[in-house]
Amino acid sequence: MSAVQFLVEGGRRLSGSIRPSGNKNAALPIVAATLLTDQPVTLTNVPRIRDIETLVELVRTTGATAEWTERNTLRVHAKHVSASSLDPVMCARIRASILLAAPMLARCGRVELSPPGGDVIGRRRLDTHFLALEELGAKHVFTDRIVFTTQGLRGADVFLDEPSVTGTENALMAAVAATGTTILRNAACEPHVQDLCHFLVAMGARIEGIGTNVVTIHGGATLGSATHAIGPDHIEVGSFIGLAAVTRSELRIERAGVEHLRSVRMGFDRLGIRTVVDGDDLIVPADQSLEIQSDLGGHVPKLEDQPWPAFPADVMSIAIVAATQCSGIILMHEKMFESRMFFVDKLVGMGARIVLCDPHRALVAGPSELRAATVESPDIRAGMAMLIAALCAKGESTINNVGQIDRGYERIDERLNALGANIRRVEAPSR
Repeated sequence: MSAVQFLVEGGRRLSGSIRPSGNKNAALPIVAATLLTDQPVTLTNVPRIRDIETLVELVRTTGATAEWTERNTLRVHAKHVSASSLDPVMCARIRASILLAAPMLARCGRVELSPPGGDVIGRRRLDTHFLALEELGAKHVFTDRIVFTTQGLRGADVFLDEPSVTGTENALMAAVAATGTTILRNAACEPHVQDLCHFLVAMGARIEGIGTNVVTIHGGATLGSATHAIGPDHIEVGSFIGLAAVTRSELRIERAGVEHLRSVRMGFDRLGIRTVVDGDDLIVPADQSLEIQSDLGGHVPKLEDQPWPAFPADVMSIAIVAATQCSGIILMHEKMFESRMFFVDKLVGMGARIVLCDPHRALVAGPSELRAATVESPDIRAGMAMLIAALCAKGESTINNVGQIDRGYERIDERLNALGANIRRVEAPSR
């Protein structure tokens, strides 16, 4: 596969409506969960992005059939699955490969995985997965490969050592297949975790406490066929809010899933970026004042991410770019990952006034006039942040390694060009 880059003409105003794709972080565990039943399952509104395509290929290697009946509709039938070793190269491409642990244990009693890949944004521990699955009756051996085995999953009262999203999702899938009742405490409750729960319920699982951090699962129910629509991606909605603000554009974000946007909207409010709810749509008005809101007494405000329902970590990169165009000073505190902030040097090179205090905190003073540059996409969210910065900057920017953006945003260049952007996807010159 040849390397691809974006050539981006900045300084253009955008207008129109855009609809967020299905939530990538919901689609990944839901695709994995289709292996829990031997009946056919149909998923709609599935984003056609690289991470999903890779997981679908991994699902096929288990013996299940998986076919795209329409562009964003996936039909999976795991009538027969095998516990053979999963492809290590594909496992290394995506972190979501670990989500196959629980369904394969449920169906086969054994699964062998390579350590999962994904974004390089800091240490992303797997301990929560191992501890939860052990509580539910699994054993593991971890060398250069991860081998899970079980003589039968059984319900338990499980306190997760941290509210890990994928750890919670693996525990949920294992608990649904286990005999007896499981209580998951300190569970993650993000919209994508809730979406997985609703899909499991659609297949016949019995789950109480969806959307809270204490979830009760009555395991052992026979899971059958289901049709399920993946919910909208609230991270993509946050990206479009930041995009509209820095390009001084009015955008309507259709079917935005506004019930899950309170913390996102509050975070952007702190930057002086206002949004308006219209039914299930979200409107970002044009030409806003973009004045950072000081804390009481005139103190420097702080925007920090935390586990749901607080401001999401995956929106922090977008918010940092947005803050460069807002009047005032604000401390951005990334608590979750120790390497996610390192992309800000690229913004500084474009003219942003940012002091990186340490791996978790950056002080942003704005507004700054951004200028075009040649930059890289270090991970999915920072890649999208750099694309937004390029659309704000004057001149033509070059963004390399856009495969990272493609992992999380479906046809983003086509969709933004429909709003008036000028983004050209070209083959990168050989090095």
